[in-house]
Amino acid sequence: MSEQGTTQRVRGARKTRVGTVVSAKMTQSVVVLLERRITHQLYGKQSTRTKRVVAHDDSYQAREGDVVRVMETRPLSKTKRWRVVGIVERAK
Repeated sequence: MSEQGTTQRVRGARKTRVGTVVSAKMTQSVVVLLERRITHQLYGKQSTRTKRVVAHDDSYQAREGDVVRVMETRPLSKTKRWRVVGIVERAK
């Protein structure tokens, strides 16, 4: 017996990352630099890989140098796929 009307769509967990704001010159948008450290499989050397993402900041709270938490979201524009969830640390 199938139960009708009880099917629910379950969304997967959205990615959250912590990065540094490198540009806050756009309206409601900031550019966040995400860094991750990888280890070479053979030699074991640590290296840093970076990625710049555009994040939506509708409250205009993030400034350059701030450490922010961003979360994946639906596409908001051509390049915006992330939004600012909160500020972890203010710039000095």
